[in-house]
Amino acid sequence: MNTKKRKTTLTIAGSDSSGGAGIQADIKTMQANGVYAMSAITALTAQNTTGVSGIFEVTPEFLGQQLDAVFTDIYPDAVKIGMVASAELVKMIAFKLKEYKAERIVVDPVMVSTSGSRLISEEAIQILKTELFPLASVLTPNIPEAEVLFGASIHSAEDMERAAQAISEEYHCAVLLKGGHQLNDANDLLYAEGKSRWFYGRRIDNPNTHGTGCTLSSAIASNLAKGYGLEEAVERAKEYISGALAAMLDLGAGSGPMDHGFDIGGKFTSQSDL
Repeated sequence: MNTKKRKTTLTIAGSDSSGGAGIQADIKTMQANGVYAMSAITALTAQNTTGVSGIFEVTPEFLGQQLDAVFTDIYPDAVKIGMVASAELVKMIAFKLKEYKAERIVVDPVMVSTSGSRLISEEAIQILKTELFPLASVLTPNIPEAEVLFGASIHSAEDMERAAQAISEEYHCAVLLKGGHQLNDANDLLYAEGKSRWFYGRRIDNPNTHGTGCTLSSAIASNLAKGYGLEEAVERAKEYISGALAAMLDLGAGSGPMDHGFDIGGKFTSQSDL
């Protein structure tokens, strides 16, 4: 019998009932980037392309059980962490990552949804800073999130460079500061090991950007799991997300999802005209 192995990636995040962000976007992205995806769900959300109408958190104990189940059986080669709304859940994640000596950790510090809904408590932000960020290989904040972490407004490329450096030095990890949030179009700044590098993305005229942050961080984690260095992982992730946006999927009444499977082709993925 012929068998094969595959690199594995774990996403720890909230569920998006409309499928465009959160756990669902993460799993689609990981599958499309050639790794085996696993998940530990921090919360159920009632949301769609127009906004979030409800959040139902799991208990810290149950989140811990999910993480135990994953790490003791199919150990992940990389971990992506997204929405974690409460301090106790953050503490549990940090405890388990330390217990299992997890590596290649991508933290997307989700604080505000694309539609503007607040997704995390002030206490949880403080625990993120002290417990989780120091474990990260890379943080992937957008402009509003970076402003919270930096403690000042960001209005220019120079501001982005100062913020990324300050955040990196404070939490001792790399920082990918995403400029696509109303600044610099799709140009992102990576600050790692005392050096800055800009990643210039092509501007795609597509209003459907629900889940872009989840997707980018999951693609980075997938490429880290496959053995790419951080810079190449970011480069490949940005190329993937550009393709997903350029596919111009149009679903929902608000900011719709991207086409995560744009590069997956074959007998079972072809669209039927029936």
